[in-house]
Amino acid sequence: MINRRTFSKAVGLGAGAAAVTLTGLQAEAAASARPGAAAPIVPAVTPGTHTGFRAIKQVKAGVLNVGYAEAGPAHGPVVLCLHGWPYDIHSFVDVVPLLADQGYRVIVPYLRGHGSTQFLSRNTPRTAEQSAIALDIIAFMDALKIHKAVLAGFDWGSRTADIIAALWPERVKALVSTSGYLITDRKAQLEPAPPAVERNWWYQWYFASERGKKAMENVDERIALCRYVWTLVSPNWGFDDATFRRTAEAFKNPDYAATVLFNYRWRIGLVDGERRYDRYEKKLAAQPSIGVPTMTLDAALDPFTAPGNGSAYRDHFTGPYEHRTVADIGHNLPQEAPTAFAQAVVDADRL
Repeated sequence: MINRRTFSKAVGLGAGAAAVTLTGLQAEAAASARPGAAAPIVPAVTPGTHTGFRAIKQVKAGVLNVGYAEAGPAHGPVVLCLHGWPYDIHSFVDVVPLLADQGYRVIVPYLRGHGSTQFLSRNTPRTAEQSAIALDIIAFMDALKIHKAVLAGFDWGSRTADIIAALWPERVKALVSTSGYLITDRKAQLEPAPPAVERNWWYQWYFASERGKKAMENVDERIALCRYVWTLVSPNWGFDDATFRRTAEAFKNPDYAATVLFNYRWRIGLVDGERRYDRYEKKLAAQPSIGVPTMTLDAALDPFTAPGNGSAYRDHFTGPYEHRTVADIGHNLPQEAPTAFAQAVVDADRL
């Protein structure tokens, strides 16, 4: 999930937030086209139209053997879609064919601890500080010989994409970041947030306890917990049992509990990261700006969406920029509103 301190003002949605419908997105896309060029409009698709990927590939990259789905022309411009917690690559199951039909080579990797992504060595610490996950994706791009890509994500995926855009901008053609600027400020995380914000982060405190640790280490209990989180953060999403089960398979990874527990405990200073990542975390502690072309998205029904129509994080983005709020959608934006998400990718690539 997103950064508690980044959204410490998220007590309400804010009356001034602009809600963008699909029709509005299409109108904006046409208006923002480059002079003399027709703006490509992504055709609407009903969420849940697609249920899976043709095949899951594997590639050794850095400390991992990464599982990933891929579609689209082999030599098309690359889009990397990055998922969050508690989700997996199926968050993009409807987005991928939309972008592939636009001529993109679309790649969706399982993050460390998820699905078929495995550590290459049993001796590698199962840590999950934010820079480690970003470096996983850099290594993944290197393994696939991808120099530059559009990065698009939500939750952990947004944070990872933000970090790469900030520290390695030469690898990022454009950025789509759901919920805005999510690079974790660990120092700020040590300070209390307003009660309504702290309430939204109940699972973070649960994971800090021995009870939460036991629940995550029990496969059935962690799957039940993840399903409950889905209902809280996406109140309008009427997902069915089959949709959840497809994603829940990714939670059976033997490193899932260790990865998730470390990530949330690390954020609030309960555990230290590996020393090899310290130099990256020092840079991220300074909350670096992002200069690549960026589209930020807010989901109007996501309890973590800050009021102000993106104003809380606008100053972090110094390059070409656009912001949209998507009406009636919760935290899992790409799966709940795949057309809006795919349109944002197409439009960000044209900023």
